[in-house]
Amino acid sequence: MCIHQTLVDAAVHLPVEVIAGSQHQSYDEFVVENKKREDSVFPALLKYWRQQRGMSQLDLGLTADVSARHISFLESGRSKPSVEMVALLAETLAVPLRDRNDLLRGAGFKASFPEPSVSELLDGPLGVALNTMLEHHEPYPMMVFDRHYNVVRVNNGGAAMFLLLAGVEDAVGVNLMKVFFQQAPREVILNWEEAAGEILRRIQREVMHRPNDEELASLLAELLENDGVPEGWRTPDLLASSNPMVAVKAKIDAETELNFLATITSLNAPSNVTLDELRIESYLPMDEATRDFFE
Repeated sequence: MCIHQTLVDAAVHLPVEVIAGSQHQSYDEFVVENKKREDSVFPALLKYWRQQRGMSQLDLGLTADVSARHISFLESGRSKPSVEMVALLAETLAVPLRDRNDLLRGAGFKASFPEPSVSELLDGPLGVALNTMLEHHEPYPMMVFDRHYNVVRVNNGGAAMFLLLAGVEDAVGVNLMKVFFQQAPREVILNWEEAAGEILRRIQREVMHRPNDEELASLLAELLENDGVPEGWRTPDLLASSNPMVAVKAKIDAETELNFLATITSLNAPSNVTLDELRIESYLPMDEATRDFFE
């Protein structure tokens, strides 16, 4: 069974109001105004995340230093959690920040973690800092993308790489993964299958960690539907090691071969959802010929 279908099946355990509420601005009003639904949202979310992490009530209780009986009462709605209890259980279950806000709302509390749009975030000091990083990495490629791999910032080196490998003239707004799986990059990237396999495993891990992210699951399903994707890639390999770096080798023409080491950096932002989800991808030249080509 593909991971996308697994997520669809898992979603039936959530009330429709929970799924819809997290995607609409009226979700806060829904939690505050409807007491009956409020009582059912947190118990359902807690049970959902516990099951997603493969933990029994006893497992969760032991790990969080809370009695299994109290976990049972929280999931049945017999007990009301404090804001501190919500935070403790969310941390124990490694719930993503965006979904921690849903847990807090579901328990009748205000969201603790700001969720600004990417454009709002980049209009402030962070945008200045990222621009400085992008400039300092010149002439080598660097780009910033959001949680769904949509490019939001790119330096000149990155723009040149998009044009060379995929024929993309304006990289801002394009989806990095969708571009990588197009035919043009496959024809010039010598180790495309190796790099694509590593990328897919990374996204599969992210989907399992963020099971409520339907857009990410849809992206994964779309990538797996591409022609030439090996059948074995459709099943997540949970035993495969996570490589923090990916080698990319590209043959631009008969005389030019480029060799990069691609790394992804995340920003440690435990109190801001959007900042926590941004990623910076940097390409470092692995030989003198690649360095000379960009310089």
